[in-house]
Amino acid sequence: MQKIANLKGFTYAAISSSTFGLAPFFSIRLLNEGFSPFEVLSYRWGTASLALLAFGLLTGVKFHMERRNFGVVFLLSLLRATTSLSLVFAYANIASGVASIIHFMYPLAVAIAMMLFFRERPSLGILTAIAVSIAGAAMLSSGDIVSRDGNVTVGIVCACISVFSYAGYIVGVRKTRAADVESTTLTLTVMATGAVLFACGGALTSGVRLVTDGGLWLDILGLGIVATAVSNMALVKSIKTVGPTLTSVLGAMEPLVAVMLGIICFGERLTAVGAAGIVLIVAGVTIVVVRGNRNGGR
Repeated sequence: MQKIANLKGFTYAAISSSTFGLAPFFSIRLLNEGFSPFEVLSYRWGTASLALLAFGLLTGVKFHMERRNFGVVFLLSLLRATTSLSLVFAYANIASGVASIIHFMYPLAVAIAMMLFFRERPSLGILTAIAVSIAGAAMLSSGDIVSRDGNVTVGIVCACISVFSYAGYIVGVRKTRAADVESTTLTLTVMATGAVLFACGGALTSGVRLVTDGGLWLDILGLGIVATAVSNMALVKSIKTVGPTLTSVLGAMEPLVAVMLGIICFGERLTAVGAAGIVLIVAGVTIVVVRGNRNGGR
């Protein structure tokens, strides 16, 4: 029975990380069709919210949140929305795989935040992982990372913003009253709030088009349901089955899937130096995740 449970857990983890890795693919396809970042994210979070709402209703979730938690959940929604928006801008300017690899450094930012603001004692392993990852990022950024004639500086800065905003979101979920909110309710609230914010941003800029083309809806549903809703559901199931350590380590598939799709589908180039940088970043993040979970993290 334990082997069967482990197999299910590994399967859920593989589904979660690989489908998360599809987000750049669908986002870039929509950007190439003339969608603005606000439009892409309005449809992504809107469809994901509807899918998660349906999932919650079917599984008997009682969507309830105390009034005192609204403020902190709204602030977390802003951080999560910033993460998604900055990543889309990164996809528009540098190779999607590179943007995903840089974003994958968020566990390092979480570790640093916990040491600086919550007095967690730094360990030699964590400090080594940070040094290794920084070296990997330097090697990665020194290679050929331009995508679709984009602005490399803007792309790297946006990818780095996503690292810190997502780390802030994760720390906030752990260390604020949001931890008391049921997970499906919290995720739905964050997604729905983001959808409203992105729709408002689109309305105030270039507008949000009404999509009637079936092909575009395939990309939208792939992004909102497969790469967002399904990913989050599989992630929760994996953590409950095999625990956060193995789930987090298998999460390395996310940026690797993004890198491979970028090379195959969008002609993005990867140099030997860039590949070495990817290896160092993944190694550094894996050290942080494994050590953090051994010490009762995640």
